[in-house]
Amino acid sequence: MAGQAGFNTADQVFFATAVSELATNIVRYAGRGGRVTLRILHNLENVGLEVAAQDSGPGIENVEAAMTDHFSSGDSLGLGLPSVKRIMDEFEIQSEPGRGTLIVGRKWRA
Repeated sequence: MAGQAGFNTADQVFFATAVSELATNIVRYAGRGGRVTLRILHNLENVGLEVAAQDSGPGIENVEAAMTDHFSSGDSLGLGLPSVKRIMDEFEIQSEPGRGTLIVGRKWRA
C-alpha cells in the first residue's frame, strides 16, 4: 500500500513497523475485539497513509506515561507507542480505561 502511494522504501518500512506495533498491542493487551484499518489519503498538496487501530480492551490508564520511552504495562521494552508517534507526522490517541483505545497515525509522503 505504501509503495502504491509513492512512498520511498525507508518510509514503507517505517510505516509497516508502526502498523505492526499497533496490531501487536491489540493482540497483547486487548485480545479479541480489535481492528486495524489502513487507507490512502489525498489532499490538494500531498498523498499520505493513515492507520487507525481500535480495540475494546482495558484502555490505557495513563496515556501521558504510556507515551514515554521505556514505559510498559506488560513485559515489553516500552518503545512501541513512542516509536509509532515518532514515525508518524500526525498522531492521535484516545483511551478510556475499561472501554478501549483508538490510535490514529498519519504519514505524509516526503
